[in-house]
Amino acid sequence: MTEKIKIGIVGYGNVARGVECAVAQNPDMELCAVVTRRDPASVKVRTPGVKVVAAADAATLAGAVDVMILCGGSATDLPEMGPQHAALFNTIDSFDTHARIPEYFAAVDKAAAAGRHTSIISVGWDPGTFSLNRLFAESILPDGAHYTFWGRGVSQGHSDAIRRIPGVKNAIQYTIPVESAMQAARSGSQPELSTREKHTRECFVVAEDGADQAQIERTIREMPNYFSDYDTTVHFVSEDELKRDHSKMPHGGFVIRSGRTGEGNHHVIEYSLSLDSNPEFTASVLVCYARAAYRLSQKGDHGAKTVFDIAPALLSPKSAEQLRRELL
Repeated sequence: MTEKIKIGIVGYGNVARGVECAVAQNPDMELCAVVTRRDPASVKVRTPGVKVVAAADAATLAGAVDVMILCGGSATDLPEMGPQHAALFNTIDSFDTHARIPEYFAAVDKAAAAGRHTSIISVGWDPGTFSLNRLFAESILPDGAHYTFWGRGVSQGHSDAIRRIPGVKNAIQYTIPVESAMQAARSGSQPELSTREKHTRECFVVAEDGADQAQIERTIREMPNYFSDYDTTVHFVSEDELKRDHSKMPHGGFVIRSGRTGEGNHHVIEYSLSLDSNPEFTASVLVCYARAAYRLSQKGDHGAKTVFDIAPALLSPKSAEQLRRELL
C-alpha cells in the first residue's frame, strides 16, 4: 500500500476540527500532528495517536509532516503564520482578505521558494471554488458580467475580525445577500451593483463587562476590507443568547455570469452552494488541496500557488484512468 500523506494542523478551532474529520474520510491521508498556541496538555484531539505540539516548537515537526494546514484567521494570524510555516513545510491556508491576496501571495511565495516547499494559499470556497467558477464563466462568456453573492450565513473571517476588537468577548457575523440584487443579476440586464447594494452584514456581539459598546460598534462599522463598504447592523447580546441562537455555522452563496455570444444570444451560468457547516466544508476543500500540494512538492514544483494554478486531477485520490472512465 502507498504510504499515506502525513497531515499536520496549525490551530484547533472550528476549521481545524473540520480538517481532522475530513482527513478521516480520505484513506490516503493521516493526521499526525496538531500545533497549538495553547498549552498542548489542554488540547484533546479526537484522533488517537496524534502529537500535540506547542507553536514555539513547530519546527521540530519539519520532515515529519508532508503538508501543514494552517487554520488561523486572516486578520492577524495568517499574515505572520503563512510565510513562517511556508519556510518549514508544504502548506495550505484559507487566507480570505481579497484585497490583500497579492501581497500575501508574494510573502508566502518568497518563504516557500527559499525553503523548497509548496504552499497553496486562499483555499476554501471563496476565495477558492467560487474563484474557479468566476474564472471558468468569464473565460467562456468574455462579453458579460459576473456577480458573487454570499449567504445568508456566518462568515468565519468577519466573525474572527470582530472578536479581535478590544472589549469583545464573543461575536458572530452574518452576510446577507440582497434579494433584489440577485434577481437583477439573473435577469440578464447586467446591472452595475455596488458592494453596498449586493449585501448587508449583521453582527451579534457579546461585550466584556464595562466595555464601551458605542466604540465597539464604531470600530466594526469603520473596519476597512470587512465592514466599511456595507450597511452593517450591530446587536449586543448576552453569551447565553449567542450560544442559544447563533451556535450553528451555515453558509452558502451564488456565482452568476451573464453574457452574450454570436448573434446576441444571451446565457446565464450559475453555481451555488448551500452549507450546513461553513467550517467543515471549508476544511474539506483545504484537505483535497493538501493532496495537490503534496504531489506538486514531490515533483519539485515549489513556491506559492493559488487554486488557479492547480490541475483538477491533482485534487482527487483517483488515477487518471479512473477519472476518465468515471467522471469525464
